Amino acid sequence: MGKISEVYTTGQTRAILAVNANITATYWQIGHDIVEFEQGGNVRATYGKALLTKLSRDLTLRHGKGFSRSNLIYMRLLYLHYPKGQKPSDLLSWSHHVELLRIEDPLERSFYENQAIREKWSIPELKRQKKSSLFLRLAAGKDKDAILQLASEGQIIAEPSDLLRDPYVFEFLKIPEPHHVTETDLETRLCDHLQPFLLELGKGFTFVGRQYRITLNNTHYRVDLVFYHRILRCFVLIDLKINDVEHHDIGQMNMYLGYFANEENTEGDNPPIGIILTRNKDELLVEYATYEMNSQLFVQKYQLYLPDREELRRELELTLQIAEDRADPETDGTPWLTHSTFEIQHPEFPRPRSWLACAAAHFR
Repeated sequence: MGKISEVYTTGQTRAILAVNANITATYWQIGHDIVEFEQGGNVRATYGKALLTKLSRDLTLRHGKGFSRSNLIYMRLLYLHYPKGQKPSDLLSWSHHVELLRIEDPLERSFYENQAIREKWSIPELKRQKKSSLFLRLAAGKDKDAILQLASEGQIIAEPSDLLRDPYVFEFLKIPEPHHVTETDLETRLCDHLQPFLLELGKGFTFVGRQYRITLNNTHYRVDLVFYHRILRCFVLIDLKINDVEHHDIGQMNMYLGYFANEENTEGDNPPIGIILTRNKDELLVEYATYEMNSQLFVQKYQLYLPDREELRRELELTLQIAEDRADPETDGTPWLTHSTFEIQHPEFPRPRSWLACAAAHFR
């Protein structure tokens, strides 16, 4: 029974991959023909709109559904973003590719493509991560090399700090603004929305329990949320704070880590990780309160609403520009900003590549 089920599942997966590969290859070729033959290789043909409208009408009459002008636009974009020598992934469906092709910036698009493959995101999951600006949140605070690596490989979990996001975003709770929740209410809501919560935490998390009780000298303490991370092979303890984190909150989490390391870990487990999630974070207090303390303890911010995308984009753009200026001996090292490379534009008329788009050449 088990063997038959395994054979069937394997065959089903291969069939899906074969379908994806054929559809993607076919649509890439159609995109190629639109640009190279119908538009004479002119990427920015002024008659593009009329051409696609006529093609859509003619192809629909001949072959039926699937040739709307919108779909032809994305077929054309597929060819433009994956010229000869580059190949769109067979592991993603056409619907995945459409979502990815809506992202203009090549760094951001490459990240979501790699991450969707790595974590096997469904279409709704991919849409949610795009909407919550996952790439921009992960890239914030990294240097240029780390940003380019993140874009070209996706998020790789190799050490505790790789788990962190700044900030965590819990917009899926749909808490109306300016609604105030208690720590217990927030914890309950997160557990009631466990699937999107796990998606926000990232790959590898397995839920262990809430209000996990530990006892020391006949005194009971409770950790808000406990997970086990399959990749890092360790417990991850999370405490939720509505107000500012105080020094005693950090000391308490450190005690929890010591308890789990000595009482809960089994053979093969690595030291536990502690994350205090807070609405507000006093960097100086955290620095002093964690002085020479366990390096596996982190204080991170969370938001109940989507972050300011433009602010995150400006931060990323500034980081890359500073690195570019430092590498250019003709500049004086003064950072400057060009027109935002992240503005949305109709995909039928892509604008010229900016310096940030050209940065993608470092890993393409």
